[in-house]
Amino acid sequence: MNVRQFDTPCLISVEQSEDHFHAHVELDGNVAIEPGDRVRVHGDPIQVSFGECVTFNRIATVTRAGPVSRAWTKLAAYFDLKELYEVSFNPGRVR
Repeated sequence: MNVRQFDTPCLISVEQSEDHFHAHVELDGNVAIEPGDRVRVHGDPIQVSFGECVTFNRIATVTRAGPVSRAWTKLAAYFDLKELYEVSFNPGRVR
C-alpha cells in the first residue's frame, strides 16, 4: 500500500554568518524525496541572528506526488534546465 502523505521527524540546521548562509532539512529514516513531492516543516518561524548556527528538531509532513504531477515536474525541470544552455552567436568576428 502506498502512503500519499505521512509525518516524520526532521532536523533543521540554519546558519547565518560571514562564511555560510543556509537552511537544511534532514528527514529521519533516509526518506527519499522524488520530483514533485512536497515537504512541509511544522513549527514557529525560525529567527537566527548574524553569526549564529542553530539546529532544531521538528516534525515534517511529506506529501507524495501522483504520477501526473511527477511527470509534469520532470518535464518542467527539463525545459528549465535547457534555459541554462541557451547561447547566442553573433555573425562576424568578435573584435
